[in-house]
Amino acid sequence: MAAYSRPALRNLFDDSPTPHIAHPPRTHHRDYYLAADGSFRQSGEGGLGVLIETRDGRTVARLAMPDRVPDNNVAEYRALHLGLDVLAEHAAPDARVGVLVDHDDLAANVNRATLARRGEPPHPYRVPRAARHHWRGIRARVARFAELRAARIESRENPAHPLANTPEQYRGAQVRPDPDDLPGEPADLRDEAGTRDRRSEPEQVPPPSRADRHASD
Repeated sequence: MAAYSRPALRNLFDDSPTPHIAHPPRTHHRDYYLAADGSFRQSGEGGLGVLIETRDGRTVARLAMPDRVPDNNVAEYRALHLGLDVLAEHAAPDARVGVLVDHDDLAANVNRATLARRGEPPHPYRVPRAARHHWRGIRARVARFAELRAARIESRENPAHPLANTPEQYRGAQVRPDPDDLPGEPADLRDEAGTRDRRSEPEQVPPPSRADRHASD
């Protein structure tokens, strides 16, 4: 089934548990919802899938690309790293983001990182060694947005799952976000004179496509 015929990401997010964080009564008041998934095969061939929607269900990004990964954990972390990089490139820092993944530890780690912004995380992070580079990028993005939390969904319900597992079928259905077509203010931080204030910019993290794909640290 095509990813865009699935229920809206907002509905999936509202109906799914967010590890370590209780759902507030009005969780759908978010600017963006991001579903990510990564696939791994014993041959080494895999894929990355990302779907980003606004809270009214409008698709602003749909990515499906083949990828070579050492294991499934790296695929899952890399997919979310990619999705957050794409969103951060265009969305304002004050955006509120809901994330959907079908990887238990990844969802829990993201919410621990959110809670760690206000103090110590409730439990230690459990990050696979080979995925630590992507985890650093994910944490940088979590810190960038005004609010971000992750919900855990079943793989069969994840709209990014077919994008990651059969990327060749979606080659002609890629959607890249247009900065002029996204809600909210531009992501660039500017001072009162309207010039770019580089001192206020978040740390730039190279997206997975430009990172060392075989890093194992």
